[in-house]
Amino acid sequence: MRLLRIVADETNIPFMRFRKLFIAISSLAVVLSVVLVLVKGMNFGIDFQGGILIEVRMPQAADMGKMRGQLGGLGLGEVSLQEFGDPSDVLIRIGAQEGDETAQQAAINQVKQALGEGVDYRRVEFVGPKVSSELLLDGVLAVAVAIIAMLIYIWLRFEWQFGLGAVMALTHDVFLTLGVFSLLGLEFNLSTVAAVLTIAGYSINDTVVVFDRIREDLRKFKSKPIDELLNGSINATLSRTLMTSLTTLVALLALFFLGGEVIRDFSFAMIFGILIGTYSSICVAAPLLLYTNVASRARSGGADAEAEEAAETP
Repeated sequence: MRLLRIVADETNIPFMRFRKLFIAISSLAVVLSVVLVLVKGMNFGIDFQGGILIEVRMPQAADMGKMRGQLGGLGLGEVSLQEFGDPSDVLIRIGAQEGDETAQQAAINQVKQALGEGVDYRRVEFVGPKVSSELLLDGVLAVAVAIIAMLIYIWLRFEWQFGLGAVMALTHDVFLTLGVFSLLGLEFNLSTVAAVLTIAGYSINDTVVVFDRIREDLRKFKSKPIDELLNGSINATLSRTLMTSLTTLVALLALFFLGGEVIRDFSFAMIFGILIGTYSSICVAAPLLLYTNVASRARSGGADAEAEEAAETP
């Protein structure tokens, strides 16, 4: 039975020939992402910024101008309205009010009185400024700890050169995701942090598959030039990498278009992350091995492996 392949067995794309271009483009993209985050900033959601979030369904298509007039005169500070999927669904964001939980509940009651009867309040959330700052710090720590743990795993599983390449590719993926969210002004919240962590896990999985083949080929082909060997290893795993990415994207695209506004930013982060993670596993992580002298130590451990293979061969 012939397995389905989207890349022919004899494919030999010269990835290493364009390694300097790949690294230059990726480096520029990371720098631009950092500049965007520092200059433009992130559109933090209520999880990280604090405030009141109210999701309502109006009896009919929402009149955004009328609602802004009703809520803008309540003296609650900054009030933002956003259509949320269906024309009758509206997301109301209000800055945190001075005072304790009683003051926040009073603001919610004012909104309810201003909107009148027949409104379906589907979600009401409040996050205080102290909690939001703690959540932001915890989110950053979660991403940092995940990357460090993956570095240690790859270091123990392979060699330090592989670990360095994997972590640089992961950092590349995280910064580019943050840069896109900053550029497009998409809401960055706890769900997005979950998406970033999922992207990191997915990307490292792809990278490990490529690295495992590279390590195997380093021990098998001792005299082969390292750039040719890396090309061969990447092309050998290319079909598996692309097939996994495409099948994952099918599910994510369904979530993005059919899952509603609540998970749309999460779905977008995942879609972008899968695309950039696949790219970095092939075009960033593997080429970086050329600059870390990975061949010398990996090949030195190959004599025993070759002897074992020869002994097992009848």
